[in-house]
Amino acid sequence: MKKIILVAAAVATIFTSCTNTGNGELTGVQGRGQWYQPDPYGTLFIPLGSFQMGNGDQDVPSSSTTQAKTVSVQSFYMDQTEITNNEYRQFVDWVRDSIARKTLGDGGNEKYLISQNEFGEDLEPPFLNWQEKMDWNSTESREALLGMFLPANEQFYRRKDIDTRKLDFEYYWVDLQKAAKRANRWNKKTKAYDDPTREQEANGTGLIKDRSSFIVKDVINVYPDTLAWVSDFTYAFNEPMTNMYFWHPSFDEYPVVGVNWKQARAFCVWRTNLMNTYLSNQGGAIVQDFRLPTEAEWEYASRGGLANNPYPWGGPYVRNNRGCFLGNFKPMRGTYATDGGFHTVKVAFYSPNNYGLYDMGGNVAEWTSNAFDESAVNFSHDQNSNYVYEAKEEDANVLKRKVIRGGSWKDIAYYMNCGTRTYEYQDTAKCYVGFRCVMTYLGRSSGDNLNNLGN
Repeated sequence: MKKIILVAAAVATIFTSCTNTGNGELTGVQGRGQWYQPDPYGTLFIPLGSFQMGNGDQDVPSSSTTQAKTVSVQSFYMDQTEITNNEYRQFVDWVRDSIARKTLGDGGNEKYLISQNEFGEDLEPPFLNWQEKMDWNSTESREALLGMFLPANEQFYRRKDIDTRKLDFEYYWVDLQKAAKRANRWNKKTKAYDDPTREQEANGTGLIKDRSSFIVKDVINVYPDTLAWVSDFTYAFNEPMTNMYFWHPSFDEYPVVGVNWKQARAFCVWRTNLMNTYLSNQGGAIVQDFRLPTEAEWEYASRGGLANNPYPWGGPYVRNNRGCFLGNFKPMRGTYATDGGFHTVKVAFYSPNNYGLYDMGGNVAEWTSNAFDESAVNFSHDQNSNYVYEAKEEDANVLKRKVIRGGSWKDIAYYMNCGTRTYEYQDTAKCYVGFRCVMTYLGRSSGDNLNNLGN
């Protein structure tokens, strides 16, 4: 009997050691390390809170698009200024260089590609080798990259310029809205994402084959529409802005314009991958995605912690007590230069709001992630309010409207109001619309931002 007990005890010991039950207590998975979220460069922390969304004053144009509603927003990081020409140019140059490296690698110059991982396994397709310095002037490079430049018949005074029409960025994003639909969930009984008996199969639409159906691929040209300066205004001389605004060093710290909604989203995807690639190479954890702000986040940040303030700096006036204008807009009856700017001005030219954010009113209007609907404030949730629609090419124009906020250098003061909602079409680029990025904070704000809970 003693032998049986000893054998049972030995088996129990072996089982315990193999299953790593520790001390028998529920302790969670150990050894996961400490995590903290550093402030991304150029951003400010916006604490969680609730606010009255919508105009606190009368609806001047009687548009009925800004009904008052109490909304709560979680903590996030937001760019302190609008994305500048020089920052966006980093994106354009990265796309240009990635195309060049791939072209050279596919042409036989393998030093620009990484075709094997650290285990000697082949990578298909190979990665770009960013450690190898590009030599644009070598004979080999000039011949291989000839297709990236304007052909001779399109050159102006024989200048060998990059053909910006070829600066296409291929990127991917996950359509979580599509994946969250009950009709698209994994069916344990049929072992498939779609039940063959469902109506959508009869209609021949929307069958989900596997998880890849939720991954969306897009290819978009990233170069700004510099001609927007001319096309947006009839009978106005804006040719110098078209020729110089995006690339000349004097405009480096000015907000980028001529960027449509899809280009702005692509920039956010690229910026996310840029940071995560660096952190991964350093052995760190990936961060949350950069993205365009929801209009609720944008308005909450714009108010700077104040309640029912008409403008980001408070209100209700557009001048300070010395008579100086507080933003770049169309003052009075069109005396554009009176506020210190004729077109756009450098970012951070005017004083920030209480959160430290610059140009939340005026300079350039800003894209948000939300689709525009006149009644969106009414039917959207009061927690992290969000209304999105992924418009297709064949959709009617009314479905391609995206919310812009903040007003611009060519707008009257009404559009700088924190609660004013308006829109532009996602596939159009304007010389008065730019953007800034946000990133969700993983967790909550510090204890001093808990609105005195428990007091």
